[in-house]
Amino acid sequence: MSLEVRPVGESEFGDWLRALKTGFMTPPLVTDEEIEKRLPLFDLSRTLGVFDRGRIVATFRTFAQELSTLGGGSLAADAVSQVTVSPTHRRRGVLRRVMTADLAAAKERGDAVATLIAAEYPIYGRYGFGPASWTTEWVVDVTRAGLDPRRTGRPEGGGSIDLSDGAEIRKLGPEVHRRLARVRAGVPNRSARDWDRGTGLGFQPASWTEPFYAVYRSDSGEVEGYAAYRSDDKWDDGKQPVNTVTVRDLIACTPAAERALWRYLCSIDWVTSVRSGHRAPDDLLPLLLPDPRAARVLSHADMLWVRVLDVAKVLEGRTYTGSGSLVLELRDEGGLAGGRYRLDASPEGAECSRTAESADLALDMAELGALSLGDESVARLVALGRAEEVTAGAAVRADALLRAARRPWCPDIF
Repeated sequence: MSLEVRPVGESEFGDWLRALKTGFMTPPLVTDEEIEKRLPLFDLSRTLGVFDRGRIVATFRTFAQELSTLGGGSLAADAVSQVTVSPTHRRRGVLRRVMTADLAAAKERGDAVATLIAAEYPIYGRYGFGPASWTTEWVVDVTRAGLDPRRTGRPEGGGSIDLSDGAEIRKLGPEVHRRLARVRAGVPNRSARDWDRGTGLGFQPASWTEPFYAVYRSDSGEVEGYAAYRSDDKWDDGKQPVNTVTVRDLIACTPAAERALWRYLCSIDWVTSVRSGHRAPDDLLPLLLPDPRAARVLSHADMLWVRVLDVAKVLEGRTYTGSGSLVLELRDEGGLAGGRYRLDASPEGAECSRTAESADLALDMAELGALSLGDESVARLVALGRAEEVTAGAAVRADALLRAARRPWCPDIF
């Protein structure tokens, strides 16, 4: 094939959207109004099209991102999104060509990692990405949860919950989100446009429905969390309400706020079930209920995938609760960050540099991506045959050094 890979121009943006919709199997109708509203949201210099005789047959978009890491720091990331290849051009190496060029450009820019949300699991490991965080969704049977209905709207331990609107959340939400990123790894930053779109102030698809908003304030009046949620309108044959609340966004930077918001959502009159939306697998939700069995898992899947581009930046850019040293032999088919590295870490800081010393562990770059935010177990990777323990006991030492007390969480699909 003679294919051209390049950024799209303004006059080609409608064709790019049509190709994007075709790849994701949604109706390929693109209106002038949609083009006008969506075009300002895109950096066309990082919105790539693959052209075959003038026709766009693949789409690929990236944007700058800041990803929270352990200890409240952040990593500069190349966020990969809206990747499609048209059915007529699959299995021809199109994605490899575009991905290889993009990762090289990201490394040249100085990005520490590349990130994405994978529509299909098997695709991205071949490019060095690994699943660094997972997500779980629950549905709570409120009638079985065991919460005291007399405490509706009154958070335990003080504080208050007030109803709000999108305009107020647009003002209050960013600081709450930043505070969450300081205590939780795996949280991508949200741009001003993300906040506009998420609160109904920016471009919205035709399916947009205005949610309800609730804000939690501590006893001192400080905003520590909020929830955005929707409810259906269902009644049973006995004329009893059986509504389901679906959480669209719940951000809490303190455990008190998280507990209070879940109890509030599970105590709304007429609501018999609550769908949690995408949460961290170790979310407080099930166990804060008097009867945790009232929460049933609807889905559990990989969420944020990470591709390490700069090993030293990733391993030095986080904190460590213990002290120790590791020598890692990293295999990288992409040729971007492979080699042998020595990590010396302690609660006071970390140093990571290339070394000629003998390796303790050997693994592919995709496995380092899975370990990068403290979620995966080295011992499990060794048991799976995805990492090699060169020095006896190295896996246990590595887990003691690398794993996080709380699992990373990515609240957003991008």
